[in-house]
Amino acid sequence: MPSTALVRQAMAYVLAGGRGSRLFELTDKRAKPAVYFGGKTRIIDFALSNALNSGIRRFAVATQYKAHSLIRHLQNGWNFFRPERNESFDVLPASQRVDEHHWYRGTADAVFQNIDIIESYGPDYIIVLAGDHIYKMDYGMMLRQHVDTRADVTVGCIEVARTEATGFGVMRVDEQDRILDFVEKPSDPPGLPDRPDRALASMGIYVFATEVLFERLRADAADPNSSHDFGKDIIPAMVRDGNARAHRFTRSCVRSRAETEPYWRDVGTLDAYWEANIDLTDTVPALDIYDKSWPIWTYAEITPPAKFVHNVEGRRGQAFSSLVSGGCIISGATLERSLLFTGVHVHSWARLERAVVLPYVDIGRHARLKDVIVDRGVRIPPGLVVGEDPEEDARRFRRTERGVCLITQPMIDRVAG
Repeated sequence: MPSTALVRQAMAYVLAGGRGSRLFELTDKRAKPAVYFGGKTRIIDFALSNALNSGIRRFAVATQYKAHSLIRHLQNGWNFFRPERNESFDVLPASQRVDEHHWYRGTADAVFQNIDIIESYGPDYIIVLAGDHIYKMDYGMMLRQHVDTRADVTVGCIEVARTEATGFGVMRVDEQDRILDFVEKPSDPPGLPDRPDRALASMGIYVFATEVLFERLRADAADPNSSHDFGKDIIPAMVRDGNARAHRFTRSCVRSRAETEPYWRDVGTLDAYWEANIDLTDTVPALDIYDKSWPIWTYAEITPPAKFVHNVEGRRGQAFSSLVSGGCIISGATLERSLLFTGVHVHSWARLERAVVLPYVDIGRHARLKDVIVDRGVRIPPGLVVGEDPEEDARRFRRTERGVCLITQPMIDRVAG
């Protein structure tokens, strides 16, 4: 069967309930998949866009932690599917659908509790996706491998250094990429057969035949000792009992001519999040978000163009190696290697360097911000200086080991008070 026909028989099931606690105050009001990324998009848009660009037309998104921002984004930006074209898009908040005592108890339970909804669409295959990573991938190629190898489960994976693999689910494989063992966050990760210093880490992407998955989920739900998690319970059990295969990201990653290496990022820490955004300001960034052949779909707000005003010495609206979104006004200020989301206003004599500024922030005159993440809607007071005095920064804001400061409105209010 052609791959194009296979993907039309598949449903993308996105797990988007994670809190993202390592992002600290950045996820106080939103789940990690709803966190802004890249100037216009949210993190979840990458998994959803990969599925759409792969040809999948049935979607389900399971939400739980502080889901309002995420649900509103999905309603605004992903509401173009039509039932008459055999398309669907369901948002599935935790709602105690199985009993009156449990919300989603784990990633596997977030699928189990919605089996009846999935069955109503009749997909032959389920592609389970994590909603909190940045990458471009053709899921059709992974589904093709799954069918060709007659696997019970196929696990998407990336190669990482063994020393960096302790935070992932890690696979031990043979020469045909049959998974021999799957260990969640091991202290001593198994190496690759041909390169013992490298390990295969799970991307949180799984392909199942629907009936095989449902059988496993029902057995897992009946096990009182299970944590009802794919990485801890479902996948290890299927590795022990059946035919589990690894699918290497290099086989299906999508790259434009400008991208020299496969790109996959877990932006789950403030440093990783800041770095991935700032990397987009490179002349030739590692991630090409301008690739028209594989667009990243999102909710596109209707905004006026970005505006740069004043052209006198010392008060010139200008930006160098920066991304500036619609609705921004750079009024006699200077940006260098910075990324501004929609509707940011930077007032005269302010200077931003390596700043990630979320939507609708107002930055006062003479402010100097360096190596910062500024949360949505923050009002930066005139003259505020961040990024020049590490001790003062750590006293007032959330400062990482790398020296990146997260600035939120409550932090500003405490400083002003």
